[in-house]
Amino acid sequence: MLKLNRPLVVFDLETTGTNVAEDRIVEIALVVLEPAQRGSALGRSLRSWLVNPGRPIPPQATAVHGITDADVADAPSFAELAAAIHAAFEGADLSGFHAERFDIPLLAAEFKRVGLVFPAPGTHVLDSHTLFVRQQPRDLAAAVATYCGRSHEGAHRAEADALAAADVLLAQLQRDDGLPREVAALHELLHPGNPAWIDTTGKLAWHEGRPVLTFGKHRQRPLQELVAEEPDYLRWVLSKDFPEDTRQLIAEALEGRFPGRS
Repeated sequence: MLKLNRPLVVFDLETTGTNVAEDRIVEIALVVLEPAQRGSALGRSLRSWLVNPGRPIPPQATAVHGITDADVADAPSFAELAAAIHAAFEGADLSGFHAERFDIPLLAAEFKRVGLVFPAPGTHVLDSHTLFVRQQPRDLAAAVATYCGRSHEGAHRAEADALAAADVLLAQLQRDDGLPREVAALHELLHPGNPAWIDTTGKLAWHEGRPVLTFGKHRQRPLQELVAEEPDYLRWVLSKDFPEDTRQLIAEALEGRFPGRS
């Protein structure tokens, strides 16, 4: 099914967040596919490591992958594991789901911190997410064909696209009896919140009873502490394109009004 001239490493990362430049790995798993011998199937082996990221794992990240600070307390750091992990990729091509936009650049950043180059020059990358989207497009025309059984005439004109989007939504509800019918319930399904989040995107969250930032160089620092010691950083946040509710909460904090937990 797949002709290999050299190993293909299919890998996945669990991390402290989604910022490829700043977040850290807490778990890495590799499936190594080896070229098939004559008359046999591809060889396959699995390796995985828990990694101590050297910083608290935000609650919103734990809510996704289930890995806690306690789970990695005794795990080695990435620097301690780097040589073994790097060797596992040596001479291999790469694959993963959404790896090209997330896993590969984040892992490359981790390796760069310890002076190792990744990926090696000439490495081939097979991102199964990219292949999935290419083979099964996820645009409006594909949704109209899937859910409404027709072609999308007049695509990319506002009226045609708005009518098609309405038809797709109603067809989705008709096809799937398990979907809620109430708008509020559908909203909750599409925007699952985290009980620790203070704003809608989790840029501010509760940690040990205090509001903290969950991003940037002041990650996990209490908001009250930042107001007192780093107000210029908070003003910088206000000048950037952060969500409006995040900016409003920070603006209120700079005025001495902090979130209260109900």
